[in-house]
Amino acid sequence: MSEQAADQQPQQQFQLQRIYLKDLSYEAPKTPLLFKEQWKPEVNLEVNNTADEVEQDIYEVILKVTVTVKNGENTAFIVEVAQAGLFLLTGVEGLQKEGVLKGVCANILFPYAREAVSDVVARGTFPQFLLQPINFEAAFAENLRKQQESAAESAPTH
Repeated sequence: MSEQAADQQPQQQFQLQRIYLKDLSYEAPKTPLLFKEQWKPEVNLEVNNTADEVEQDIYEVILKVTVTVKNGENTAFIVEVAQAGLFLLTGVEGLQKEGVLKGVCANILFPYAREAVSDVVARGTFPQFLLQPINFEAAFAENLRKQQESAAESAPTH
C-alpha cells in the first residue's frame, strides 16, 4: 500500500435514491357539524425525524409531521404524514453524519410532507393550510448547542 493511499480520507458521497410516502392518516371527527361553526383554528404542529441504515451506506430517513387543528373545543382535523427517503451516504461520520441525516435529508423531505398535508386538508374542504418552512439544519445545530451547554453545566468541577 502506498503512503499516499493510506493518508487519503474515504471519499464523501451523498445521493438521493428515492422519496416516498410511508404513511398518511387523516381524521375529521366533527364533520359535518363543524362546517356550521365560525372558523377560529388553533394549530398544534409536531415534527420529528429518524434515520436508520437499511443497507450498507443506505439510510432511510423518515420525517413525521403531525398537525392537529382545533376549532374551539372540537378537533377539526388531525393529519399525520410520514414522508420518507432513501439516501446514500458514505465517507461521513459522527456529528457530521447525524447533521446530514437529521438536517439536510429532512430539508429535502419537508416540501413533500408539506404538500401531502396541504392536499389532504383541501380534500377535507377545510381552508387552505400551508406549513411554514423549517430549517432542519439550523434546528439540528441549535439543539446540539443546547445539549453541549447542558453537558457543560452539569459537568463536575474540580
